Amino acid sequence: MDSDRNRWIQAIKDDNLAWNHISDLKGWGNTVGKQYGIMSIPANVLLDPDGKIIAQNLKGEELMKKLEELLGPPVISRKIKAKTTK
Repeated sequence: MDSDRNRWIQAIKDDNLAWNHISDLKGWGNTVGKQYGIMSIPANVLLDPDGKIIAQNLKGEELMKKLEELLGPPVISRKIKAKTTK
């Protein structure tokens, strides 16, 4: 939802956000926001491999449960469980 390129890049650096970032810098008028009905931030949209929305705007425990359902338990949890079962 950014519109100022310099402020957007500085925020990425300031917050140490290590993943890839994409913005059309059209603010609230951006194409993807309109496509997925994003009306506020933070927001999240989980897509399947075909781009179909499978969940939207999950937070906290609900988000963690959905991610675990889709991806399996977090790697750190697997390591802890392996150590405690030995």
